[in-house]
Amino acid sequence: MGCNEETQTKKMRGLKCRECGAYYPLEALHVCEFCFGPLEVDYDYDYLRTIVSRERIESGPPNLWRYIDLLPISGENLVDSGTGFTPLLKAERLGERLGLRNLFIKNDTANPTWSFKDRVVSVAITKAMEFGFDTVSCASTGNLGNSVAAHAARTGLRCFIFIPADLELGKIVGSLVYNPTLVAVRGNYDEVNRLCAEIASTMRWGFVNINLRPYYAEGSKTLGFEVVEQLGWQAPDHIVVPMASGSLLTKVWKALKELHRLGLIDEVHTKVHGAQAEGCSPIVRAFKENAEFVRPVKPNTIAKSLAIGNPADGIYALQAMRESGGVAEAVTDDEVIEGIKLLAETEGIFTETAGGVTIGVLKKLVEQGIIGSDETVVALITGCGLKTQEVLTDRIAQPVLIEPNLRSFQEKFAELAVGKV
Repeated sequence: MGCNEETQTKKMRGLKCRECGAYYPLEALHVCEFCFGPLEVDYDYDYLRTIVSRERIESGPPNLWRYIDLLPISGENLVDSGTGFTPLLKAERLGERLGLRNLFIKNDTANPTWSFKDRVVSVAITKAMEFGFDTVSCASTGNLGNSVAAHAARTGLRCFIFIPADLELGKIVGSLVYNPTLVAVRGNYDEVNRLCAEIASTMRWGFVNINLRPYYAEGSKTLGFEVVEQLGWQAPDHIVVPMASGSLLTKVWKALKELHRLGLIDEVHTKVHGAQAEGCSPIVRAFKENAEFVRPVKPNTIAKSLAIGNPADGIYALQAMRESGGVAEAVTDDEVIEGIKLLAETEGIFTETAGGVTIGVLKKLVEQGIIGSDETVVALITGCGLKTQEVLTDRIAQPVLIEPNLRSFQEKFAELAVGKV
């Protein structure tokens, strides 16, 4: 691809405050010292236009690093676990059920640790190695911890994962198997995150979602890039995105705008819609109240991977939805479970609770007439259902029990045929 270090260094001007515009060097920083606004990587798009093309991207590897020119990486020592370029599936049966002729599922359960977090972590750990960190860490609701632990194991970095103590067992095991130091905190995610911010100020560790956040968050853009490339370099009419901190939605919208700015696609008319569970829906509430700021809430939902009561990128998610013409909607925990089951029964994809939120909100938006039957729609499924099996325990059918002989099966089969079982 010719992605040499000089090329990758020239593409970035530095870090820029999203609020006051102050500039900082490309270091492990995330907050402006003047206004306390978040920092973001500032790219030289004029330079990028001279090197980026559809052909250059298409000639790259079949993973997220095909978009390296559009990611905040300076060196060539990439952490490659096979992340990205996950399937974009035409959802015929789910589309028929919902009344949509052009529905697609972006199936990010196909990533190495079964969630989209492998995208952001691949970028963050690569950057951590560039900065010379020997220890990486994060505050996590599960998926991020799984991914950081796996990538640390692959690179030989020391690893500390901080989680709420009441996290789902599947996500706890999904981190411990990689042998990090897992720290369970008696508190919710927001309390865990505050603790990690304090630790980050005292330890020289690479916290992927704190001091490495400007770089980490950019990995989410690859979801948007892939959707457009897999649709034949066309942006869809609608994208439905689950929201926790709000970062994923803002970066998907940024990805679409970058592709247009670089001349890779025509004008973008995509409406980006945000999805949350009612038990933790501060961004949805702010959107519906037409507020400029997001009021924190105390999470109370089965969708724990989205249970961030004080979303760091909430105001930017609001701006992205409004700019794109999208909306924000929430669903109940019962609707979350129905969404999980609906996707599984129609498309054979087992998603975690966050995906149930996405499908539940998609269904609502169709019923409200916001999404039309002939429009091209993409729903982002960001994590695997094996991580949150507990929520389905009493909501799915039980096995049909028989004796180990043909007669027992035939009798049971007859009962099944007349609906007695």
